[in-house]
Amino acid sequence: MLLAAAVILSGCTEQRLFAVRAVAAGVPSLAPFFEEDGSLGTDETKLRPEQAHSGLQQGNTPGLYGGTQKPKVCDVDRLKDFLTDPRNRQKAREWARIVGIEPDRIEGYINDLTPVLLRHDTLVKNHDYKKGKAVAFDALLEAGIAVLVNDQGLPAVKCSCGNPLQSFDKDPEKISVKFEDGNKKWDGYEKSDVVTVKPAPEPLERIALIDVDNPDQGINRPVGSSGENDEPFDATKQHAVPRVAGMTFDQASQRLSELGLAAAFSDGLPPGDTAVTGSDPGPGTELRFGEAVTLSVADDGEEPGTPPKSDPSDGPPTDDDPTSDGPTTDGPATDEPTTSGPTTDGPTSSDPTTGDPDTGDPDTGDPDSGDPDSGSPTSDEPTTDRPTTGQPTTIEPTTAVPTTPTTSSTPPTVEPTSAEPTSAEPTSAEPTRSEPVTSEPASSAPGSSGAPASGESAVGAA
Repeated sequence: MLLAAAVILSGCTEQRLFAVRAVAAGVPSLAPFFEEDGSLGTDETKLRPEQAHSGLQQGNTPGLYGGTQKPKVCDVDRLKDFLTDPRNRQKAREWARIVGIEPDRIEGYINDLTPVLLRHDTLVKNHDYKKGKAVAFDALLEAGIAVLVNDQGLPAVKCSCGNPLQSFDKDPEKISVKFEDGNKKWDGYEKSDVVTVKPAPEPLERIALIDVDNPDQGINRPVGSSGENDEPFDATKQHAVPRVAGMTFDQASQRLSELGLAAAFSDGLPPGDTAVTGSDPGPGTELRFGEAVTLSVADDGEEPGTPPKSDPSDGPPTDDDPTSDGPTTDGPATDEPTTSGPTTDGPTSSDPTTGDPDTGDPDTGDPDSGDPDSGSPTSDEPTTDRPTTGQPTTIEPTTAVPTTPTTSSTPPTVEPTSAEPTSAEPTSAEPTRSEPVTSEPASSAPGSSGAPASGESAVGAA
């Protein structure tokens, strides 16, 4: 009975696995769109798969793909000529259907693609051409295969045969890879290192590649080009991990990518607007190009941009946190209060627009940039009835109830505080004039970066 139960359970497990066909570098397809005779593109057959830091990787991950200056790795002009030839109208119609465009847009679409080499064994949805139709099948492409990627970093075409590619849409943890039809198991294959590529959070302008002929050198390749505008860079240079707590996942991923670092995550790809609470390694750690930073994200229900939960990787709280309960530093930068006691002689202003505790001056995004002289009286004369700066950033508006003095400056009162100046020297013989300030709180959420990519005509290398 135990043996029978084991067999039944084994059969159920096998049924839940998705069959994936292995596609080795340099091995021709049995039913390609374009005859695989080497004229359209060639693979790097000696490139071993790299160990993956994450099974899911976004298309903007630095070093996800490789590059080379060798000619004819991807002949995009020949592919355009083939698909726009009237004799191949039916193939072009099916090819465009898979890609999701009209046939008359094929040439412009291909112009926006970029040739690269896979550095990881990569899961995709591949397509054969049989009896006038595109036939989809799940495939594992070996590292070293040349592909064209789109402006989101997704594999779009297998160069050697012209087959259109789509993203793998099944659970990569439940695959059964089949090595058949001449595609023998290759050296370096490890199921745990298989990669699935997800779209970059923003359209790419350039793709950061590793030179497969010189791994210490990187290549910045503009999207839509084939190597003619490549810019080499030192891939051994160290980059400091930025502070990402409080950003959304997409913002943090984009920021890391700009610095040449990869974003990794342990429990699947989170939604782009999920709040990041910390990183491992933490801010300031020096890493080489392409190395991974694992992001931790907020639990469900936390809003992006809200104060993150405490995380050891973020270090101790700093004074530049705009959400702190203490007063801002827009007032005098002294260690003593500017008056001899609490400034509670009366209401700070009769204008309700100046009573918002979250505003003392328009926020410039850097709490440490305030003028140290801006919050104290500039002479022994009374100030105006509207304070210029120094309002505490508490949650509730200030009232006429007396408050406890803090170590930072408090707003001047309507009455003169003393006959003598409270700070070292007056900045002017004339009293300052204050203007009403806004009541909108400053946002602490960093913005994202990136810009839409522009295409160029592509020729040649990958």
